Amino acid sequence: MKSTTVIGLMSGTSLDGVDIAACEFWITKTGKIHYKIHSAETLAYPNDWKERLITAPLLTGLELTLLDIDYGNYLGELTKKFIGRHELKPRFIASHGHTVFHQPHRGITLQIGSGASIAATTGLKIISDFRSLDVALGGQGAPLVPIGDKLLFDEYDFCLNLGGFSNISMDDEKQSRIAFDICPVNMALNHYANKLGFEFDKNGELSAKGNLNQQLLNALNGLDYYTKNPPKSLGREWFETSFLPLIDNKIPTQDILHTLTEHIAIQIGKAVSGFPAGKILTTGGGAENTYLVSRIYQHAKSKIVIPEKMLVHYKEALIFALLGFLRSENKMNTLASVTGARSDSIGGIIIQG
Repeated sequence: MKSTTVIGLMSGTSLDGVDIAACEFWITKTGKIHYKIHSAETLAYPNDWKERLITAPLLTGLELTLLDIDYGNYLGELTKKFIGRHELKPRFIASHGHTVFHQPHRGITLQIGSGASIAATTGLKIISDFRSLDVALGGQGAPLVPIGDKLLFDEYDFCLNLGGFSNISMDDEKQSRIAFDICPVNMALNHYANKLGFEFDKNGELSAKGNLNQQLLNALNGLDYYTKNPPKSLGREWFETSFLPLIDNKIPTQDILHTLTEHIAIQIGKAVSGFPAGKILTTGGGAENTYLVSRIYQHAKSKIVIPEKMLVHYKEALIFALLGFLRSENKMNTLASVTGARSDSIGGIIIQG
């Protein structure tokens, strides 16, 4: 049975680093897609790159264009070294890039990391820019992972990712896949853990020691976004302009963390409340926050399944590799039922290295 090895590249909103995963895909005679993650790494950003990506939305058009090229070269060098370390022979690279702007209501989304630069640096075919076509079709351009949830993890009732934002996907009563971003997770928790001198809140230990601030919890739960029906998605702009301003920094930071954790758990509980209880495949960095997971369990009333670590940390890189695989096979890789676009589509721009 013929298989294809793809390198998946993913940089999330939490800026933890670049996730690189070498993934093999093959299709059985019944049409089922199977996968294996052969090797994967998270390469933390040096401080200068983290700062450049954080400040990217403030750049001029020319400066942003130059950053796009520089970042593409950077991703290309990381990938080339990763391929060498693991003695890989991939067919191509599927790169999500790093999101700078995501405003689908205005018809724009921008992920930097020039595909041409990655292709030129590695000498490999590159598939990138997975969101733009869906946005042009009137969709949210996000989340894109649910098609992978449907194709690879259909034994679960829900697929929950706890990354910079939380997002979830599931089948509705018509067996159409639906999905949406729920609320900030690591983007918010890391922001306040940093204020206490920690990179992140390991196991939720800081949050667990805090006290609930009911006024803050009510304010967060009252955000307009939570009253909207899917399809809907979140971006850094919303986090910075709508979410953070609600938080009074005079509140002790551990109390903020505790209240944020409760807020996250409540919103995830609401997201699954209209469906029968079932199994929730839970991945992303937040899946290792044991206190957060315990609070989600209290509100969601479903079985939370945390898989082996490779899948916890690299599921999104795996699925972007899958999106590239589907694009290379000219198969649909973006679901209108998820994004609200006028039609399903085959997203991604191919550049032959």
